[in-house]
Amino acid sequence: MAGHSKWAQIKRQKAAADFRKGQVFSKLAREIQVAVREGGPNPEANVRLRMAIERARREGMPKDTIEGAIAKASGATGGGEQYETVVYEGYGPGGIAIMAIALTDNRNRTASEVRHAFTKHGGSLGESGSVAWQFDTVGQIVVPLGGRDADEVALLAIDAGARDFEIDDGTLVVTTEPELLSDVVEKLQEAGIPVQQADIQRVPQTTVELEGSQAQTALKLLETLEDLDDIQEVYTNASFPAEVREAAV
Repeated sequence: MAGHSKWAQIKRQKAAADFRKGQVFSKLAREIQVAVREGGPNPEANVRLRMAIERARREGMPKDTIEGAIAKASGATGGGEQYETVVYEGYGPGGIAIMAIALTDNRNRTASEVRHAFTKHGGSLGESGSVAWQFDTVGQIVVPLGGRDADEVALLAIDAGARDFEIDDGTLVVTTEPELLSDVVEKLQEAGIPVQQADIQRVPQTTVELEGSQAQTALKLLETLEDLDDIQEVYTNASFPAEVREAAV
């Protein structure tokens, strides 16, 4: 089975319960701008841009805002920040591995904020490559089942190129090769299957079980990193007990 971090589940639940549109839209606009600068403004020829636009639409980002981000990055409106991708790796309580992916226009500022978050919550920032080897890069699609037969949806995804799946709390989590993510999403949508989330993810090869105060402190660290303006995604190999996951939502 596919396997994924319980942190991913917590993030999905928190997004549904406490959707901070301003912060989410800001991060989505930044991702769109970087995608345009790296691969051009045409989503048909730029897979990263196409995925960013699809995610923005699923999150309810207005069409004008999406188009504005594309125009800004392509120079149609002039100016704009120059963002670069920076990956921060480190360890949290209990020795858990953490990866934080940033899009930043100021490396020094972002590094300082990330280091402070780790230190404040019982973790330590590591060097490049210190924990990345513990994660596999895959495409992941989250499909709300809503009464649909999980096996039928999974078979459709596999026929479209997916390599694995698992059922998680009323949803089907489909795993693909990164380059096939967009194709599988398109086939599901053509069949009338709604897609709740579709992104490139770093999935832990194994997980570390945390308990009690250690689990709560680790969760605070992950949430602090997630809330930093420059951080786009946070990944971990931590697994949290049910009571901690429920209290986090």
